[in-house]
Amino acid sequence: MTRNNLPPQSAEETNGRAEESIRKKFHKTLFSRFAQAIVAYGLVSPNDKIAVCISGGKDSFVLAKLFQEIKRHNKFPFDLEFLAMDPGYSPINRERIERNAELLKIPLRIFETDIFENVTQIEKSPCYICARMRRGHLYHEAQKLGCNKIALGHHYDDVIETVLMGMLYGAQIQTMMPKLKSTNFAGMELIRPLYFVREEDIMAWRDYNGLQFLQCACRFTEENYGGENVSSKRLKVKELIKSLKAEDPEIEQNIFKSVENVNLSTVIAYKDKKGEKHFFTEDY
Repeated sequence: MTRNNLPPQSAEETNGRAEESIRKKFHKTLFSRFAQAIVAYGLVSPNDKIAVCISGGKDSFVLAKLFQEIKRHNKFPFDLEFLAMDPGYSPINRERIERNAELLKIPLRIFETDIFENVTQIEKSPCYICARMRRGHLYHEAQKLGCNKIALGHHYDDVIETVLMGMLYGAQIQTMMPKLKSTNFAGMELIRPLYFVREEDIMAWRDYNGLQFLQCACRFTEENYGGENVSSKRLKVKELIKSLKAEDPEIEQNIFKSVENVNLSTVIAYKDKKGEKHFFTEDY
């Protein structure tokens, strides 16, 4: 049964089904991989206060539910805030975010910014600028709430797509890190606990529970609800990976592992942690 033919449910029924499915049907594909990333990369520590950032999409909402679930296990103390920024949503999209938070029993704090208004005036790289601005506002608001970390809903597929996008469109080899220290907000970190979670499993959880989320938070695409026809570099890379996977099922895993197996003796040049560039001729 998919989201399109589930009968109407109350908030209690919807949330109960969603939480039970995380504990049972999707425990291995969602919760276990979520917990695996937390342990592997040391994403959550005792006495952390984490702002779980809700964009309105499926990824951030499943992240919130997974954090609520792991909090119930109570293996060590940490606190959560569920934070959403309204950068200038249309009323219908703002209402959908609020409704989904209500359905899934997520105590959401929403704050307003005028990011969309500012970004519409930018012609070059508006998505990049928008993302940077959004992150800065989230750090600021989370810090005001006493948080030391913000958690974002980027998943495994985002990671491998970022690797290829960097090579094909950015002329560089880089990845989306599982955690980062903020350079502008002292004592703050960014974490990505869905690092090992596949997008197809998030969509399966969404559809199983009859949920409908925003496809894209951007004003330029929000009118096309569903976002399926929006052209972007990331969509092209997603299709490329899909076509390669049809020929070799290990393609995705190989892309993911490639940035764990960088051999500096076989690259022409690289940048160190200070951003200084080094060429192979230095040690030749």
